[in-house]
Amino acid sequence: MPDTKTEITEDKVIKSEEQWRRELSPMQYAVLREKATERPFSGEYEHDHRPGTYVCAGCGNVLFESDAKFDSGCGWPSFTQPAVESHVDEEHDASHGMVRTEVLCSKCSGHLGHVFPDGPGPTGLRYCINSAALKLEPK
Repeated sequence: MPDTKTEITEDKVIKSEEQWRRELSPMQYAVLREKATERPFSGEYEHDHRPGTYVCAGCGNVLFESDAKFDSGCGWPSFTQPAVESHVDEEHDASHGMVRTEVLCSKCSGHLGHVFPDGPGPTGLRYCINSAALKLEPK
């Protein structure tokens, strides 16, 4: 019998890999669960300018507001700050011969992208996020 149990502990969503595979598209699974990256300029939200709230495609956690989105020219949706600081976690990432700061959903630990210190004001940050990790809830 397939595992269909979703466990929520201390505001964390925990699912089996089989469950994640069933619930996410192949690209969402690759990005959120395997830390893959979409090809630049290929994501659904790269040039989307509709007002709304971007939530985690894995668990619905509120991540970014469209007001914080800007065109960085990097090929992925970019934001100056999270909607709620505690909704994203940051971890040191030394993969692929680079040193970066990985951004994760605090609720399901899904990989979202990376944050860089080369964004515009007021934060000076550029949260470079994979479209596959997001769902836009239009306003």
